[in-house]
Amino acid sequence: MCSYKPIRPILPPVFLLKTLRRSESTLSAIDAKTKERISSKYIVRNHEEIQIPMPWGHLAGKWYGCKNRKPLVGLHGWQDNAGTFDTLAPYLPPDLPFLAIDIPGHGLSSWLPEGTLYHSIDLLVLIRLLMEEYKWDKISLLGHSLSSQNAFVFAGLFPNKIDLMIGLDCLTPFTSPAAKIIHETVERFERSLKIAKYLRDKSEPPVYEWDQLVQRFHEGVRNSINLDACKFILERNTKRSQRDSNKYYFSRDNRIKNWIFLSFPESIYVELAKRIKCPYLFIKSSQSAYWDKKLHKEVLDVLKQEPTFQYSEVDGTHHAHLNEPEKIASIVNPFISKWKL
Repeated sequence: MCSYKPIRPILPPVFLLKTLRRSESTLSAIDAKTKERISSKYIVRNHEEIQIPMPWGHLAGKWYGCKNRKPLVGLHGWQDNAGTFDTLAPYLPPDLPFLAIDIPGHGLSSWLPEGTLYHSIDLLVLIRLLMEEYKWDKISLLGHSLSSQNAFVFAGLFPNKIDLMIGLDCLTPFTSPAAKIIHETVERFERSLKIAKYLRDKSEPPVYEWDQLVQRFHEGVRNSINLDACKFILERNTKRSQRDSNKYYFSRDNRIKNWIFLSFPESIYVELAKRIKCPYLFIKSSQSAYWDKKLHKEVLDVLKQEPTFQYSEVDGTHHAHLNEPEKIASIVNPFISKWKL
């Protein structure tokens, strides 16, 4: 039987608390300025910080609920981290274990080895390695953005290894003209080599005062994340400067900025859609753009032929699940209940 601890107010960034476990006593010990940053708008659910061994290091994660049942696995978007699900986790079914993962190079997870590039295919390998580590025959996935796209590909490639899937906002990977794919791949490759050389110098990245850093991040995601919700990502995405203890820097692997994305022909995505048989919920945010509206419609038409597929729309940004988790949960929870995850 799973036990579930009550939800409680959000605490400030983990590097300010100097602990991996959130505790009530810490709240009274932090400085007044930090207390001002604590929002009563959002609630969070108790979790355990974990590390999962991988061949190149470890995956960091946040495990919610009991650990004697297979969890719903949450995978975040490009340049985000497991914190993207902090506000949604309290609204998920209380008896459902939930594991939010930092994918490599993001959050508190290990970076890939020097001399390698980040590619979307890595996430497919990651899912299989995660299944091997926990000895799961099948996996249940909740993916946002990049990870929603890759969950779609995974389900199409390995339909017998997934028992339920929820995708948020992005349906399939990108499609582009051949010449553009070649040009962008070359550019990303060259930039990645330059960044790798910079990283070998071991110098500290640019540093910012906390409020500047929050504002910079907010603008970097094109205001998709509410200003007061940025802290959920930044908690796992920043470190205090060694040169100036009043300032912080972004601590993710800069090589991820030149991520190599999957770019199959459109016909491949249509064929992958035909192979998906598990219960599949896809939620599109109304204020978020379509990467390829024609392909989106074509793939949706295929998916809708399956009685286990559900399509929903919500009014919100690309990060609607983080800004307004109740909206997403009101769709996700009945879906989970229907298929008895």
